[in-house]
Amino acid sequence: HCFFRNSPLKVIAIDEQLRVIYEDSIQFDKDLPEFRTQGGAHVHSDRLTVTSPVLMWVKALDMILEKMKSSGFNFSQVRALSGAGQQHGSVYWKKGSAEILKNASSELPLHHTLKDCFSVGNSPIWMDSSTASQCSSLEKAVGGAQHLANITGSRAYERFTGNQIAKIYSQNPEVYMQTERISLVSSFAASLFLGAYAPIDYSDGSGMNLLKICEKVWSASCLDACAPALAEKLGCPVPSHSVLGPISPYYIKHYGFSPDCKIVAFTGDNPASLAGMRLQEGDIAISLGTSDTLFLWIQEPTPALEGHILCNPVDSQAYMALLCFKNGSLMRERIRDDCASGSWDEFSKALTSTVAGNNGNLGFYFDVMEITPEAVGIHRFNRDNQKVSDFPKEVEIRALIEGQFMAKRIHAEKLGYKVMPRTRILATGGASHNKKILQVLSDVFNAPVYTIDTANSACLGSAYRAIHGLVAETGVSLADVVKLAPEPRLAVTPTTGVEEVSKPENAIFLFLSSASKCSGLLIFLVVY
Repeated sequence: HCFFRNSPLKVIAIDEQLRVIYEDSIQFDKDLPEFRTQGGAHVHSDRLTVTSPVLMWVKALDMILEKMKSSGFNFSQVRALSGAGQQHGSVYWKKGSAEILKNASSELPLHHTLKDCFSVGNSPIWMDSSTASQCSSLEKAVGGAQHLANITGSRAYERFTGNQIAKIYSQNPEVYMQTERISLVSSFAASLFLGAYAPIDYSDGSGMNLLKICEKVWSASCLDACAPALAEKLGCPVPSHSVLGPISPYYIKHYGFSPDCKIVAFTGDNPASLAGMRLQEGDIAISLGTSDTLFLWIQEPTPALEGHILCNPVDSQAYMALLCFKNGSLMRERIRDDCASGSWDEFSKALTSTVAGNNGNLGFYFDVMEITPEAVGIHRFNRDNQKVSDFPKEVEIRALIEGQFMAKRIHAEKLGYKVMPRTRILATGGASHNKKILQVLSDVFNAPVYTIDTANSACLGSAYRAIHGLVAETGVSLADVVKLAPEPRLAVTPTTGVEEVSKPENAIFLFLSSASKCSGLLIFLVVY
């Protein structure tokens, strides 16, 4: 499996027992200094445009495969490969490039062969936020932000590929006309191994503001709003478990791959992580880091203006959702410093000394402008629903943690997520080492919390998907394929008697409107 993100490029190989037998990486900044990137990217002078050199990615792939070859790695034993790429980024192939890719000489590194194949040399990537006007135009063209979310799973976002394509077409129509194929970073990487243009998979294709996520075809109205004749430049999307074909002769001759090695559709890094964490129906994964991210397995999605619905990468009949909350660990650390003398032990004792539901006291803590919902500032409410200026320290600590997790549950359910009897919460990230924080999480969701190691979740997910791709057409599930993988570790179970506190019908919804940019801030208060 290969993994394309800003930094680094990773490779991982697993055997039939799912044991990791090889892993390595290339650091773009350190190992490819000639491209002069920072974090694998270039931030342009407007501070909004962010790109990565396409040839840097190709050269990194050449380098990592040469490292594997030098180490004695036996490529002939590889039965299937897949990969993941950073979501939303796009690659623009110049007219005539398909022939060059197909006929690549095994005597030359691939980055030499492809040096003149890209009509846009620097690919827009997920960090770019330069397409506000294109987002506005797209939403207007389809009848508004909610209607676009109903079609594509998300309202218009500046990093999403359709808006990036629209910007390139409007600013450089001749460059667009010279382009015969537009790939996502994932399908671009798959194309290198396939020796032909690889199709975009349903799951990564859901991050473009272009795919009808229910019908799994391109939306004509979205395509037309972005650029002319776009469907033929994108090709037809395919299920994420599709076997695209055998590996390119280039790799057979140059590295000794078997002609029987199959290429399974590559996908985005977030969908690959869902596979790597082995989420199943009803599960939820929560990454508790600088920002907090939720991965949800959903059967019946209800797209909203916050969050993203994507086609599920391991089950074509299901969906996944992503929710990102910007005020994560830094907010928790600030309250720890203010209310617990900078000590996590004191913080944990405060959680233990207060009851679930915090006697009706609730707070919302947004040091920086939040994404979900769009709000900023600290807002505290007592049990009588009155706004107050401060809480006792132990009440403040529980108000922060309960407020963060209740927001996650309510926004998840807004997207169609349902807590089920078999629901597991899989927690990862720094705060997942704190059992008292996990206990609040378990109580709010009324579900057991497990901890998982996700250091290589996107990598492992792509390796698992490669194995699954070989048998997916026979109806075998990914869960069946990865039964030998290590199980997540049970951390905590819900406290007896908290079920009533955490039921969503026991929450009141209020809307605040004030001069502090809190218009539309969603507040929910526990009542007994």
